[in-house]
Amino acid sequence: MKVSLQRLPINRVTTDLLCVFVHQDPPLFRKEISALTKTLGAKISAAMNGDFRGKDGETAMAYIHKGARIQRICVVGLGEKRGLTIEKYRRAGATAAKKARSVKAKHAALFLPTLGAKAADVIYAVTEGAILSQYTFDKYITKNKESRSTLEEILIATNSGAIAEAGTGAVAQAHIVCEATALARDLANAPGIELYPETLAEAALESAKRSGYTATVKDEREILELGMGGVIGVSQGSRRPPRFIIMEYGKPSNRTVVLVGKGVTFDTGGISIKPAAGMAEMKMDMCGAAAVIGTFEAVARLRFPIHLVGLIPAVENMPGGNSIRPGDILRHYNGMTSEVDNTDAEGRLILADALAYAERFKPAAVIDLATLTGACVVALGHHATGMMGNDDRLMDALTAAGEKTYERVWPLPLFDEYEKLIKSDVADVKNVGGRWAGAITAGWFLKKFIGDYKWVHLDIAGTAILEEAGPYAPRGGSGVGVRLLTEFLRRWK
Repeated sequence: MKVSLQRLPINRVTTDLLCVFVHQDPPLFRKEISALTKTLGAKISAAMNGDFRGKDGETAMAYIHKGARIQRICVVGLGEKRGLTIEKYRRAGATAAKKARSVKAKHAALFLPTLGAKAADVIYAVTEGAILSQYTFDKYITKNKESRSTLEEILIATNSGAIAEAGTGAVAQAHIVCEATALARDLANAPGIELYPETLAEAALESAKRSGYTATVKDEREILELGMGGVIGVSQGSRRPPRFIIMEYGKPSNRTVVLVGKGVTFDTGGISIKPAAGMAEMKMDMCGAAAVIGTFEAVARLRFPIHLVGLIPAVENMPGGNSIRPGDILRHYNGMTSEVDNTDAEGRLILADALAYAERFKPAAVIDLATLTGACVVALGHHATGMMGNDDRLMDALTAAGEKTYERVWPLPLFDEYEKLIKSDVADVKNVGGRWAGAITAGWFLKKFIGDYKWVHLDIAGTAILEEAGPYAPRGGSGVGVRLLTEFLRRWK
């Protein structure tokens, strides 16, 4: 979908559907509705009889006489001006775009009210909401595909030349980040028969070629030579061989950030097999990897002046005759050993190798993303990502980026007292810590394998896989992490 920004008076707009944002505050609401009626001759009946009051997310339709430039108007509520946030603008953009699609409009125009100093941020957010709300994963649906409504173009219109000038770059940047988020969603939603370690690696190679960064892929033999016992161990029950994907963007002379993404392309749980109910969702156990690939695509296309490295251990966790068993001991890249107490705690086993490997790049910061624990979903639900780490400033920076993008993170403690829960009698560490504090003990396991660098772990189990659609995210793979990390890296110094 194409989005553009233009300085254009509201009465000069020609479109299938004009969407106008109004505030809930009664005096301002009456003024805005009156101006709309006067300028366009639109009779907003729902506003006049009190059915529409400009509340956050509310909409009302109006129709103008045949032959006018605009025949349909959708009025979208922003809520009270005092409580107006960037996220409310983002959701308003999504509401407007979804309304346009529902009335089968091919072209829609969004007319923005007077904006303050944060005009570029508002336009960026409206663009994000509009584009992200249109995402569907329908490549395997064959019936009635041609008859489905598709919104092809959105024009963001404003009276202000200054706003138009400030917002043009914002629209272009938001477009890139949304496309990168859609890529992450596509990878997450793809079935396991289509996406497995080899094809995930191919997706990274294609993205690198398309966007201007480098990617290399190590095969099973090379992974074995590296001594990545976690990657080899988890993958050995599957007929799909593992891959280790290394991505790089920018000049090493810049301070290096390493992103590590969990790439379990399907997770049955292995010998410690999962229940059948809900197992289909485990095609999305590679959302961390998808977020890393999407972030690389966004950063490379936006040409950020940074040095970025991406590491993705890609495996399929299957209960084959050669699968690892509870009680097995694995030796990782850095020589440490781990006791496998549960083969369904496999993500941390492959991340351990990647986090140890990250030390080679002498990074200023390392961030890993993983759909790691159901315990994190129990703790935080689907509205916040669990965050653990060893550096407060790094965590603060991610928190700020999360507030800006509304991909919010929430800190969980890594107190020393939790370490004893993963103590093993036969190896350096055990891969599960029992019933309590499951997300934290998983984080502690990862901490055992980090090098001498600043590190943050993001458990995206609840935010990457959605049980129901959000204002601009679909049910299923949300693409979480791309917007968060892109905003974090935009600010990185």
